[in-house]
Amino acid sequence: MRKSRLIVITAVVFLSAFSFAATGEKQPLAKYKETSWDFGKIKQGEVLTHEFVFSNDGESTLVIEKVATSCGCTAALVSEDKIGPGKTGKIKVSFDSRGYSGKIIKYIYVESNDSADPRREIVVSAEIEVPPQPRIDLDRYNVDLGLSLEGEDTSSRIVIRNIGELELKVETSHPEFKFLINGRPAVFPLSVAAGKSAEVEIRFPGQAKPGMLRDYVLFKSNDPVRSTLSIYISRYVISKAELKNLFNRYKKALDGKS
Repeated sequence: MRKSRLIVITAVVFLSAFSFAATGEKQPLAKYKETSWDFGKIKQGEVLTHEFVFSNDGESTLVIEKVATSCGCTAALVSEDKIGPGKTGKIKVSFDSRGYSGKIIKYIYVESNDSADPRREIVVSAEIEVPPQPRIDLDRYNVDLGLSLEGEDTSSRIVIRNIGELELKVETSHPEFKFLINGRPAVFPLSVAAGKSAEVEIRFPGQAKPGMLRDYVLFKSNDPVRSTLSIYISRYVISKAELKNLFNRYKKALDGKS
């Protein structure tokens, strides 16, 4: 009985000593001057930067293991990844406001060996004002022309809309395709007033080589957000011999005979 009690007392003393040693271990401690920053009202397109300053108020080296952002529009760079006791470091945050509008909030996550706060969240925010601008929109971005006979010209119509507040200027070209408006060759740059649209006919030349054809047309404009748009075009060119074979094979079905 006395031996068992001695073992228990020894274990308690050992655990207490271990606990004291653990709590007495020197630790890093990251202390930030601020963990959020509001850029206020800005113009769309501005690239903003701010430096978050922090210090190591602990007694051992603070190690910055990783800095991540919530989106590709935000970048963060730490001045040093190892900060000694009593030293300071900086995290430079850059935000590209192109393509954004209204109130935005972005997050930066700092991972370190600070046991009290191993994943610190930093926040940047801004109110983005969008000035009047042209904005391009297309009625479709994929054109499937289906089957076409070898040597046969085909065409498709694309509607270009200006959903912005200023005049839209559009350019396009292709070495093989023709662009027409109301049956006449289109003159570029094409001007589209705010709130208006223009219908462009694209004519594709006949192809002698049967099989699947894929191509694309680029539309470039003065839209500051979407300056280049692509339309993907596909069609299957069939030879006259293939068409004749198909016709003979399905002639009865086309005639309504069983």
